[in-house]
Amino acid sequence: MTSIPETILDIANLSVSVRGEEGEREVVSNLSLTLSRGETLCIAGESGSGKSMTALAIMQLLPQPAARISSGTIRLGETELTTLDERQMRRIRGDRIAMIFQEPMTSLNPVLSIGRQLTESIEAHTSLSSAEARQRAIEALKAVRISEAESRLKQFPHELSGGMRQRVMIAMALALKPDVLIADEPTTALDVTVQGEVLELLRDLQREHGTSVILITHDMGVVAEMADRVIIMRHGRMVEEGKTSDIFARPQADYTRELLAAVPRIGTGIGRQKSRDAETTTPANVAVVNDLHVRFDLRGGVFGRVTRRVHAVEGVSFSIAPNETLALVGESGCGKSTTAKALAGLVPYTGDIVVGGRNLSGLGRDQRKAVRRDVQMIFQDPFASLDPRMRVGDLVAEPLVIHGIASKEERGERVAALFERVGLSADQMELYPHEFSGGQRQRVCIARALALRPKLIIADESVSALDVSVQARVLDLLKELQREFGVAYLFISHDMAVVENISDRVAVMYLGQIVEMGTRDQVFSNPRHPYTRRLIEAVPVPDPAKRRSRFARLDQEIPSATRRIGEAPLKLALQDVGGGHLVAAGS
Repeated sequence: MTSIPETILDIANLSVSVRGEEGEREVVSNLSLTLSRGETLCIAGESGSGKSMTALAIMQLLPQPAARISSGTIRLGETELTTLDERQMRRIRGDRIAMIFQEPMTSLNPVLSIGRQLTESIEAHTSLSSAEARQRAIEALKAVRISEAESRLKQFPHELSGGMRQRVMIAMALALKPDVLIADEPTTALDVTVQGEVLELLRDLQREHGTSVILITHDMGVVAEMADRVIIMRHGRMVEEGKTSDIFARPQADYTRELLAAVPRIGTGIGRQKSRDAETTTPANVAVVNDLHVRFDLRGGVFGRVTRRVHAVEGVSFSIAPNETLALVGESGCGKSTTAKALAGLVPYTGDIVVGGRNLSGLGRDQRKAVRRDVQMIFQDPFASLDPRMRVGDLVAEPLVIHGIASKEERGERVAALFERVGLSADQMELYPHEFSGGQRQRVCIARALALRPKLIIADESVSALDVSVQARVLDLLKELQREFGVAYLFISHDMAVVENISDRVAVMYLGQIVEMGTRDQVFSNPRHPYTRRLIEAVPVPDPAKRRSRFARLDQEIPSATRRIGEAPLKLALQDVGGGHLVAAGS
């Protein structure tokens, strides 16, 4: 006789309302679901569909008084969560139910060290001593594959990359082994190899402790790999629910079919026509980077002397032509974003960066301002990129104001058109950043970058926060703008399927260096470096029938890019293996 799985979470007729200038409106409407012990339930849907608001309602973390549960019940085992006060909920959060948030920089306390934030929750919910809590914190960091875990405890959030900050958040959630884990886009900021290991960690947690997982994601490959059941949401309502195999094989709702059709898949981009037309002569490059080095000093000891140095970027060289997309891929913390910031003039560097024929190192203030009009950047964390005190319409118009472009009326028309092109409505221009979902905020950032019609856009994980249907529209928009204006892109991403579909050339970074670079077809059809092969093999396949029993894990920890003063940096020389396909020598 088959036993009935134990229900650990039961939500009935849940509605969540938010208060605005025009009164209350429902962002979650009459939602009912159950979660069994050891089960993984995935909630998918567009940005703004109510996924994250559902999670916040479960955790009793809705931003009050702006949002409230207007009806319904939420039972965790025998406990009705909606009747608990804040003191009672604090005992439950972290211990019985934990959450991994989507935006790690805004979830971590910027004035507390990583170690303090990790041990704080462990000590609050266990009887472990300070030393024992510290050891568990180190083990948690090692579990999510953070190198030099012990020394990381002393660091602060701003000293880590976006992907590493997300790994810290995951370590905090896993440290107490909760009954229910709500993971809101837990792998958004992670490259595919670390993503696979994190998903395997969630599976281990389920196998060892019977943990139940609610996984909120826009990555249908992750859904196919992880979910037992799937709920599809749109406009705050459930439009479809069922077993994962049924949802992928026989979707019933039109929206579900649209969602699955928009999923990028490895192999569909190889051999397609380039995004730029064939040219008889090589055009002048928009940007040339030659022998770029970015290093950060680390101080220690009583006198605060420089004892070690992080070799964040080490000898990187590449060029980008008009109407070309160069994708930069690699592990979180490998130096991708630091390379982008150097190109945008945001961090000190050595080497040569030439934009539009002008070497940045020799420019004065006014000349640098002119260059910044040609080079715009879309950052990884949309919430940290937008001034919370300004309306989003003013934020998008701000670059036009700074550079004295157009009249006030013309700027308003131009901004309204940009909002429409990135999938937002013109009437949303009067809202503030906190009134948007994470994906919607990223679209505001994209509109802001497009405002000056630059020659080069540096897109640092620019579509990572978007669900697949919106992601497809934004990628189509980027391609359309490239054809129309000849804009070049430095496209930084951990999503190899997206990279294959948008890139002309691909550069693979590892430990601050480029280890492979070639055309899209060369890199994806015949990857020469073992690290590149591992990146491609780790991509989740959006097909439950091809689900892996286990994700591949590395045999050893990633080496650190930190060197003692006087210690020679790791150097991997590139060699041409034919047709301009460059691979690190000795690989």
